[in-house]
Amino acid sequence: MEILRYAAFTADPAGGNPAGVVLDATGVSDTEMLRVAANIGYSETAFLVPRGSGRFEVRYFSPKAEVPFCGHATIASAAAYAERHGPGVLHLDTRAGLVEVSTTVQSDGTTTATLISVAPRTRPIAASDLTALLEALGWAPGDLDATMPPRVAFAGAWHPIVATASRQRLANLDYDMNALSRLMARHDWTTVDLVCRESPHVFYARNPFPPGGVVEDPATGAAAAAFGGYLRELGLVTPPVTVTVHQGEDMGRPSVLKIGIPAQPRTGIAVTGTAVALAR
Repeated sequence: MEILRYAAFTADPAGGNPAGVVLDATGVSDTEMLRVAANIGYSETAFLVPRGSGRFEVRYFSPKAEVPFCGHATIASAAAYAERHGPGVLHLDTRAGLVEVSTTVQSDGTTTATLISVAPRTRPIAASDLTALLEALGWAPGDLDATMPPRVAFAGAWHPIVATASRQRLANLDYDMNALSRLMARHDWTTVDLVCRESPHVFYARNPFPPGGVVEDPATGAAAAAFGGYLRELGLVTPPVTVTVHQGEDMGRPSVLKIGIPAQPRTGIAVTGTAVALAR
């Protein structure tokens, strides 16, 4: 199979979140997909099986396990396809549901992709789980932003969303990987979305990803989509609106994610970013 490598949510190969992409994984077994993803070593690799007329079945694997949906690998896959076949709209049958992703190519050659997530939803986080989460992170209740209550949010995968009022608290992330991994495994959480609000429509984020065998994701499209649903459901923004999330800066791989939040409740969230090919 041909294995491509792209960085998503950046136009600079030194930034963004690297993803593996296999545009034609016809006949590839689950075992082989997991082996390839582990060998590549990125947080996720997307395996596409063409079904005709711009429709694909897509599987996403981290180095340790399959995940139902991955935003940055979706952006990377769409960019890789557009560079070979031209921009347009793809329909992706993921384990989380149908995801539409469209691409455009700018005059400078930069490829931009926008995915529309499955319908988002949020639910409360149990007090005992929040306590355990904060302990694993090394955070205290006083570190939290009282205006953005903790929740667990979904837009293809489940992510706890925990906001701090301190940009320094976010920058000083140093968590207990084993403890957090055990907690996330019990609840089938994919990453933890740690956020800090800089202004009404600008946020910083960090995403620990121990279930995938990765300390941290530098850009997480699935969490961004879930976060967009969270902002709308809790009335923390006035849609329709676009917000910007800066992620990866504290780990040296700056990424920019644009989140389009429509006004209609329970409708999919748009996540937009650029992607660039990496050297083999």
